[in-house]
Amino acid sequence: MLTRVLCLSIAIAATTSTVSHAGAMSPVASFGANPGGLSAYEYIPAGLPANAPMVVVLHGCTQSAAAMENAGWQAIADEYKFAVLYPEQTTANNPVRCFNWAGENGDPANLVRGQGENASIMAMIDAQIATHGIDAKRVFVVGFSAGAGFTAVMLATWPERFAAGAIMSGLPYRCATTVNGAFSCLNPGVDRTPAAWGTLVRTASGGFTGTWPKVQIWQGATDTTVAPKNADELVDQWTNVHGITAAPESETIGSAVRTTYASGGSVVVESYRIAGMGHAIVVGTDPLGACSGTTGSYFVDKGVCSTLRAAQFFGLTSGGDGDGSGSGSGSGSGEGGGGDGGDHGAGAVDGGSGCSAGPEPTWLAMLALLGLRRRRARG
Repeated sequence: MLTRVLCLSIAIAATTSTVSHAGAMSPVASFGANPGGLSAYEYIPAGLPANAPMVVVLHGCTQSAAAMENAGWQAIADEYKFAVLYPEQTTANNPVRCFNWAGENGDPANLVRGQGENASIMAMIDAQIATHGIDAKRVFVVGFSAGAGFTAVMLATWPERFAAGAIMSGLPYRCATTVNGAFSCLNPGVDRTPAAWGTLVRTASGGFTGTWPKVQIWQGATDTTVAPKNADELVDQWTNVHGITAAPESETIGSAVRTTYASGGSVVVESYRIAGMGHAIVVGTDPLGACSGTTGSYFVDKGVCSTLRAAQFFGLTSGGDGDGSGSGSGSGSGEGGGGDGGDHGAGAVDGGSGCSAGPEPTWLAMLALLGLRRRRARG
């Protein structure tokens, strides 16, 4: 039974479709301190003006940075002139490239501001600001699956450095710090009070008292890898952080239900629940306009475009809900706390099973789930 459950929830996908865009991402050879041992890629549109915004895009388990080209961020960057940064996990850190959103085999050091993989990501951001003249007050972060879990880590530990973030099929910050906790977090999910979730974030930032980043949350309603309950807990966490007391408002957009949470007359938290979608990023022609994303492994068409709507939420497109003001400030060197574990899609793109029998695939999947890192030799 355990093998069957693991296969259904964390079977490893392998393929990535090709995406057409105006240009290709390029490797970043050096970006300073790299305690998390990550790689970095960038996409800089032609004619990028001074003080342009930047979006940081974090991939899921079994993916590379290139896999996230399917989301379509580069085409939108060409149109609206912002930079895109793609951190990439390595197999030396995690056998199937999961950003470590819950710590390393019970060691929560990566969840602490100033340590591990988020320190590396902050160094990448600082390098982009210095090299390309990025506006340090308009830096945004978006991630899928394990990358979404790590997006929550970045927003919690470095709130002064991000104006907003989008968490797609992710988990609340510090949902788990142990191996057993990671299992429970992914499915069925962990229930805490909004105040308890919010305290975890407030504690992580080292005494931050400024304006918190806006947060957008995406979740497939039939996801069996990252249970939909996690989206509810994320809403609890970030509405509590923002001190929201007003009643939410909801609308139906195709297969999605969008719920907004406002503070001071502005939407600062919003969630999208996609009917009939498993563990994936949703792309497709949207009432807002054509989507630059492409269907493929982990990318499905459900009549709404998460990339376009995230860009609007960030204030990167005309007519967006947000003005991009957020909280991001300064470009000082960062250190950041990282995550653990991995939550990756099932073999079928839209939440299917597709797991081969035998102990080796199962144990590899368990490594992905729990984020058990291969220990690098230390000099």
